[in-house]
Amino acid sequence: MTLPIAVEFASRVRYDEPMSRHTTWHVGGPADVFFQPRDRADLLAFCKQLPSTTPIHWLGLGSNLLVRDAGIRGVVIAAHAALATLERRGANAVYAESGVPCALIARRCIDWQLGPADFFAGIPGTLGGALAMNAGAFGGETWPHVRIVEVIDRHGNERERAASEYTFGYRHIVAPASDEWFLAAQFEFQPLPANDRQPMLAMLARRKASQPIGEWSCGSTFTNPAGDHAARLIEAAGLKGYRIGGAMVSRKHANFLINTGTATA
Repeated sequence: MTLPIAVEFASRVRYDEPMSRHTTWHVGGPADVFFQPRDRADLLAFCKQLPSTTPIHWLGLGSNLLVRDAGIRGVVIAAHAALATLERRGANAVYAESGVPCALIARRCIDWQLGPADFFAGIPGTLGGALAMNAGAFGGETWPHVRIVEVIDRHGNERERAASEYTFGYRHIVAPASDEWFLAAQFEFQPLPANDRQPMLAMLARRKASQPIGEWSCGSTFTNPAGDHAARLIEAAGLKGYRIGGAMVSRKHANFLINTGTATA
């Protein structure tokens, strides 16, 4: 797909960028156009100059993302470096832009003695993705703590929305508009009695012991059915360690699919 790109961005976009370079599964064909904005103003200006029919896709740290070998049509915007503000606002409020790693939110909230936010340490991605799917780990979820979100539409317009405009459930949300994407969120937490990192460290130790950390995966692959766990069902089916080509069901945790080096999509 050939897109008309404004002259001020022409030297900074990449064409036919291999997405295997940008996903934790290390697979994926070329994106037609790949762009990394410098800051929020740069992002807004870039979106404003795109043709209104251009497919837009957003990229954080590349976890929980499978890109086919045929690639992605349209534009991929990798905005995590441009949307990196994380700050405390008021007694119990935390403001984070969508490019902030979830693990950093967990650490800062402990420093600020606010919570419960330690579950964010178990989410291997950025806040934008966590908002888009109500990501969670170890019994905690993103959206119960959200009060306000900032969004952008395909024309580069910003607006605020209240959390009450969204409905959410297990690993999904229903948004009031289909052509808006998250720029930031404001959370409300509760005061914690002490600056105690032990619960988060214990959670990370559990994660390291039970999950294939360091191998090429997207994180947990399948959502859990009601009353059961995807990993248990996969293991019960005798598929732990099962392999097709370079793709393998992890021997350590059956809900992780591993690229052993030659997997395709």
